[in-house]
Amino acid sequence: MPTDYHHGVRVIEVSDGTRPIRTIETAIIGLVATGDDADAAFFPLNRPVLVTDIFDGISNAGTTGTLPYALDAIKDHGNPIVVVVRVAQGEDEAETTSNVIGTVVNGQKTGLQALTAAKARLGVTPRILGAPGLDNQNVTTELVAIAQQTRSFAYASCWDCETIEDAIAYRDGFGARELMLIWPDFVNWDTVANAERTAYATARALGLRAQIDADTGWHKTLSNVAVQGVSGINKDVFWDLQNPATDAGLLNAADVTTLINNKGYRFWGSRTCSADPLFAFENYTRTAQVLADTMAEAHFWAVDKPMAPTLVRDILDGINAKMRDLVAQGYLLGGSAWFDPTKNSKENLKAGKLMISYDYTPVPPLENLLFEQKITDDYLVDFAAAVAAA
Repeated sequence: MPTDYHHGVRVIEVSDGTRPIRTIETAIIGLVATGDDADAAFFPLNRPVLVTDIFDGISNAGTTGTLPYALDAIKDHGNPIVVVVRVAQGEDEAETTSNVIGTVVNGQKTGLQALTAAKARLGVTPRILGAPGLDNQNVTTELVAIAQQTRSFAYASCWDCETIEDAIAYRDGFGARELMLIWPDFVNWDTVANAERTAYATARALGLRAQIDADTGWHKTLSNVAVQGVSGINKDVFWDLQNPATDAGLLNAADVTTLINNKGYRFWGSRTCSADPLFAFENYTRTAQVLADTMAEAHFWAVDKPMAPTLVRDILDGINAKMRDLVAQGYLLGGSAWFDPTKNSKENLKAGKLMISYDYTPVPPLENLLFEQKITDDYLVDFAAAVAAA
């Protein structure tokens, strides 16, 4: 109490209690693209731009580079929030690659690095990252680094891979849980050239991923959902639902997501490039990311409050309530939080350090469905009786 003596009535407001926890926004795309004839006022070079109306973005994207095609692909799957960083087209691929990867110039980040400035400048964090048509091996390597910094997920092509063998070999160059590699590309109609063109599969992945997040949730993988706005696949990929010895089966076994045509064009494959089997599936990685950021961001209010037992109970109650909610909605199979005395020594508590432990079980995708079929004579036993009854 600031002053013990008072002649009158005072009200002391107590703000203890469980705080509701809001899941972080996941359906935000981070796109790096070229477009030299884009409106420079709308899309300034190397600055993160918040696009909340995809059609407005398309109308200012021009007709050259990768920007108009990437935005058009995203548009086919709804109107998600997109953070766009436009970079200059170089004189050759090497210069373009340097522009895409980016650096820091006079305190301002450029290229992919500019995506890390989105939170401070725009108030949002892109969670779905890509650079369609620009994602060679060097760009993808940096894209993964940005994804790890921002706890987001990256989609990239198997760059310059002409064959299935090329794609499988290319995948061996990566080992990050934050990356999904895709091969080959789609085909669609180019209204500027009045001809069919290669349509970046990674651009469709960005738009579809945001759509799945909004419609179903981040616990559903990209695989086996109809892709809009495409009319073909630019390489022959043999796929059969019941036969693992196919082109698609080989690619999936090597952790490469491929494309199929069955009741519409679809991505086929749910695997990441993770070296750790715990994060083999796309949704396992994204679940870990969503939970980490959700729990951290939701407890900003608790930092610097007096660390009384009631504060710890409030934190635990809030997390467990959120876990129950996520389980009820199907985002998790289970999860709980607790206070472990062995990890909270009196020395750590005295130093203002508190560790809350929680675990969870993500929802696995049904990747391998088996049916057991056998022939039997059992149904012939009552054959005569069935004939007589008829």
